[in-house]
Amino acid sequence: MVRSKSKRKQVIPSSGNVFADLGFADAEERQTKLRLAYSINQIIERRGWSQTEAARRMGLSQPGVNQAKISALRNYRLEGFSVERLMRFLTGLDQDVQILIRQKDRSHKTGQVVVIAA
Repeated sequence: MVRSKSKRKQVIPSSGNVFADLGFADAEERQTKLRLAYSINQIIERRGWSQTEAARRMGLSQPGVNQAKISALRNYRLEGFSVERLMRFLTGLDQDVQILIRQKDRSHKTGQVVVIAA
């Protein structure tokens, strides 16, 4: 059997945002939503709450609809959630949400939105 020359695969470093790496136009928003949802899910898990209890604590009051919303959130299906709504959920879970505005880092072409959970 004759082996052909193997082609070298090029490794491209990540930008730090998988959505940008995949070419999504709304990559920053998707990354922000993901990090907020991750924080929400960690709190719910750490406190051992059911979906019903989590919905109640986050101020959701429609029983059937809310279970579906919490399920979507738990499974990171975030299309139906705005960044603002996810931040309201966090405050409903007794979390402070701070927004810090500062001069962009020189290493970036444009300003960035970054969510950091403490």
